[in-house]
Amino acid sequence: MNALVLVLRAGVRDLARNRWLLAYAIVLGAIAESLFFFGGTGNQVLLSLLNATLLLVPLVALVFGTMHVYASREFVELLLAQPLPRRAVFAGLYLGLALPLAAAFVVGLGVPLALHAASSDAPWRALWYLACAGVLLTAAFAGIAMAIALRTDDRLRGMAVALGAWFVLTIGYDAAVLALVSAFGDWPLERPLLGLMLGNPVDVARVLVLTALDAAALLGYTGALFRRAFGTALGPVLAIAALMLWAVVPYLFARRRFLRRDF
Repeated sequence: MNALVLVLRAGVRDLARNRWLLAYAIVLGAIAESLFFFGGTGNQVLLSLLNATLLLVPLVALVFGTMHVYASREFVELLLAQPLPRRAVFAGLYLGLALPLAAAFVVGLGVPLALHAASSDAPWRALWYLACAGVLLTAAFAGIAMAIALRTDDRLRGMAVALGAWFVLTIGYDAAVLALVSAFGDWPLERPLLGLMLGNPVDVARVLVLTALDAAALLGYTGALFRRAFGTALGPVLAIAALMLWAVVPYLFARRRFLRRDF
């Protein structure tokens, strides 16, 4: 535990001085404030913030996380030269990356939403779901970024893989679902499409927030199937559980790679 706290403290201190992390929080806050400034209502602002979250959070977590792991290589080698358990070192490195990113997300969106809470008609449940989705997406993609960086020694190749993962999960996924529905529209696709949705954390986060809003038309094909299959009571619980699983599995893969890696 002492080793974990030591590594975590060093990671948080290092990232707290990083200007890109501050810029990330400022950009999120500026987006939210500009949406309110131009006359958006609570639900409209929340929908726009959801779209920004689904694009920016995975991108920042993947790119920033991959760069951070590569930049911390010498620090990791120094830590492993000490009598410290590898599991604690990795846990400290992961939390030192994920916690500042999650805090920047919460502060960046939380401050404008708190300032305009009195004039906003957005349901509090939707705001809570948006916060949960952003934090869990940060944890999931921070784990994916660490797995990519630990798997690939070449920085350029690792960054390319990270950007490719972002493109597939945020943009290519929708095109794949549309092609699948168009090609096999006469077949019963409900279960395969539900499996595809649960296999994409970005889509799960989108459906989670939209279930709390009166925006059935924006759920999309997979979201409509999810809502019809699980309803509005069980659906959010299952979506949050799926996002938590997505936060845990990449962490375990990255930890396994870290424990076996010869630095």
